[in-house]
Amino acid sequence: MKVVQLGWLTGTALTVIAGLSPAHAQTAPEADAASPAGESEIVVTGSRIQRSGFDAPTPTTVIGEAELSLGNRPSIAQVLNDAPQFRPTASPTTNAGGTSSGVSTADMRGLGAVRTLTLLNGQRFSGAADLNTVPQSLIKRVDVVTGGASAAWGSGAVAGVVNIILDDDLTGWRMGVQTGLSSRGDGARYGADIAWGTDFAGGRGHFMVAGDYMKESGILSRKDRPNLEAGLYKPAGGSLQLVRDPNSTQVYNGGSVLSGLGAPYGLVFNPDGSIVPFPFGSSTNGATTVGGGGQNTYDYVAVSAPYERINAFTRASYDLTDSLELWAQFSFHRMTGDYALFPETAADITTLIRPDNAFLTQANRDRLAAAGVAGPFLLGRYLDDVGPDRMLSFDYNRRNLEGAIGLEGSFGDGWRYKAYYDHGEIRLNQRINNQRIKTRFANGVDSVLVGGTPTCRINADATTANDDPTCVPINLFGNGNISDAAAAWAFGGSHLIATIKLDAAGASLSGQPFATWAGPVDIAVGTDVRWEKQVTNYVDPLSQANALSVLNSSATNGSFNVKEAFAEVNVPLLDVSDVARLEINGAARYSDYSTSGGIWSWKTGGTLRLVNDLLLRAVYSRDIRSPSITEYFLTRSVGIGTVVDPYRGDAVQGNVTVYGGGNRNLTPEISHTLTLGGSYSPHYIPGLRLSVDYYDIDIDNVITSIPAQTLLKQCHDNAPSDPTCGGIIVRKPNGEIETISNTIRNLANYNTQGLDIEASYRTALGNGNLSFRLLANHVFHLKVDGTDVAGIVGGETAFSTPKWRGTATVAFDNEDFGANLRVRHVAGGFYNVTQPGVPPLVDGRNGSRTYVDVGAQFKAGPFTLFANINNLFDRDPPLTPYITPNYDVIGRYVSGGVKLRF
Repeated sequence: MKVVQLGWLTGTALTVIAGLSPAHAQTAPEADAASPAGESEIVVTGSRIQRSGFDAPTPTTVIGEAELSLGNRPSIAQVLNDAPQFRPTASPTTNAGGTSSGVSTADMRGLGAVRTLTLLNGQRFSGAADLNTVPQSLIKRVDVVTGGASAAWGSGAVAGVVNIILDDDLTGWRMGVQTGLSSRGDGARYGADIAWGTDFAGGRGHFMVAGDYMKESGILSRKDRPNLEAGLYKPAGGSLQLVRDPNSTQVYNGGSVLSGLGAPYGLVFNPDGSIVPFPFGSSTNGATTVGGGGQNTYDYVAVSAPYERINAFTRASYDLTDSLELWAQFSFHRMTGDYALFPETAADITTLIRPDNAFLTQANRDRLAAAGVAGPFLLGRYLDDVGPDRMLSFDYNRRNLEGAIGLEGSFGDGWRYKAYYDHGEIRLNQRINNQRIKTRFANGVDSVLVGGTPTCRINADATTANDDPTCVPINLFGNGNISDAAAAWAFGGSHLIATIKLDAAGASLSGQPFATWAGPVDIAVGTDVRWEKQVTNYVDPLSQANALSVLNSSATNGSFNVKEAFAEVNVPLLDVSDVARLEINGAARYSDYSTSGGIWSWKTGGTLRLVNDLLLRAVYSRDIRSPSITEYFLTRSVGIGTVVDPYRGDAVQGNVTVYGGGNRNLTPEISHTLTLGGSYSPHYIPGLRLSVDYYDIDIDNVITSIPAQTLLKQCHDNAPSDPTCGGIIVRKPNGEIETISNTIRNLANYNTQGLDIEASYRTALGNGNLSFRLLANHVFHLKVDGTDVAGIVGGETAFSTPKWRGTATVAFDNEDFGANLRVRHVAGGFYNVTQPGVPPLVDGRNGSRTYVDVGAQFKAGPFTLFANINNLFDRDPPLTPYITPNYDVIGRYVSGGVKLRF
């Protein structure tokens, strides 16, 4: 077998050998010497340049077959999240309570998934925003380019590139089934996959087809994981601290009696509707009690979102000539889910309970009067007894259809060309059910007795002009007393159907036109064209009328296109055998966006290899990220709020209209990235490779939205003499604010610096092979508009990032047996950012966590039986109010299955 390394090879430069795990990888020179001629070649790529034996400036980490199977993760995104360069920003455990439920993305450096470009076989694809779309059973390896690469690959490659390589040459059958369960008896998972590939037409053609199925039941209760029922609490006379089970005295299972301003009276309704004193916990201050009988919204939020996933993939290729291949592929993906999110609260100034309410018994009126509750009051309770799901529920169906066709060929002396066209469509169909219809709910709650029959007040007086004869009275006292008729009348759901389309085409040419005194010069040139479009197919009438209480669906319609041309060159300047080899590399790309015009991205760098063992590298690049469809065209939203106006001596002003939404005037983000590092492969220790790389990523014009108050402060800080802030603020003649335009803007700056460290070693042991691999990442800082969040590990701080993450794996493998031990370490840190003038949390530092995973494989002919235990010692996460992207929240998880290949 011939093994070739092309382009930006990994700083730890593992080259995957077909049929072996990455634990058995060799460096290119070793592999070339040992490989028999005529076998298939494997190419590890990181750029458009294709030249055997070139180690380029930007480091690339290769995740091969063995790493892909570690921990038996259910999606490729969750495999990537185990690598220390990635932050699990979007996963089933971090999106368990929102409309991105179950989505899994790649977020390198924790800078946001939109700043990591994900490719499939080197091409853009519509499923990049959710890697569940990729058929995991067909993945051969993943090349992770950890540095800016927009000049080579285009917009979005700010933090790096994830290139997922499929096994396009699969021959024979591949089947598998698996299951898994947490040690607490929840989180059940079931999956199966099947694939078949064959040659035809005397070997000139190849056909393959595959299918995957996965079903996760999720973890819907936090009760067995007490550290996940935590929150912030400040005792009377004390300091803010994290505690277990903080609850609100403003909500109770049957209702908490509140003043018109929301202050608790210390009285609650039992589920049967009787009034009793509030059962306070061990410590109470204001509206919060520790323990007791109050409630917390997060108690209802799932730990892990359930979902059902189906993938199908087929590909055919045919050699039209000995040097020209035609290929076509098609994929289908569907992701569905339906589960309760969390309850909304009934406490609203529009739903005051009046003394003559139809469902207040005389005994309860007397009890309230004795406690000094003489007038209308608010009822604080969660609406967790409405409809079949008992609360807000999310029902979604995401479908992705994608097809691509392409040509690959060669001519002359080593020239190669590629061209492709891809079309993908994501169909999103989602509902959020059991929301209050605001006007109906208010009318139904405000009911009185008419002739002994509960009647909506608006229908109690024949002279009332706003009668609604369909109004159904609502009994909020207690729990489970809302009638089915009231629930059907006063509650509804938002419904959105949208289609997101991507058309991408590209062509490239690479080769070696001439040579210098030090060797051949490599060039690559090409063009890319892309069209993106989103169409809203349906928005429900209630949402169009802004009638729902939590989320009214809105339309987002728009499109843009981009035309690009790029070139890349690699020039050897020095080549002294066994002494030194120096090469420089550069690339440039011009992108013309239909929305914002033209922009350049570029990179320049070089490598110096000394005495074969030591490779030094450096690269500096200018990278871009263009705005997304949503950022451009999100429908205008309207809100009303209270702000403090710094232009008028910090005057407090209420009823300010704030307009939000997309912004068609957005321009691309611009990033400058510097990477410096090297790798060391001592010839006197065969199989050992060490690598260290420093990175500095600085992003300007970051596309984001901020709170209206923050926008006001930034306006005043930057333009204190302009009370309109360039037209963003519209003022009344008396100087008060009338409106604020707070759309998505190019507002922020992100900067991060850190180190990537990698080490690997492989050696023969008995009749098998023993391998070690270490990956680590250290973040010096991650600044979001100047605020450093490196070392902030609480999930409630945006971009919270541990300063250290690392994984170390030891594996043994032979023809009959395989075993692996992996240790994952996540550093501790402070829970949140310390604000000036605000005392820090008491015991606000979280300790580090170290997780141990084990796996084993038993092989018998074509069968492989495997088992894995993740988080073997059931290490709990730190105290977490809602989510944590940094620590394991599931606990010990056992999975296993069987694979069959023939």
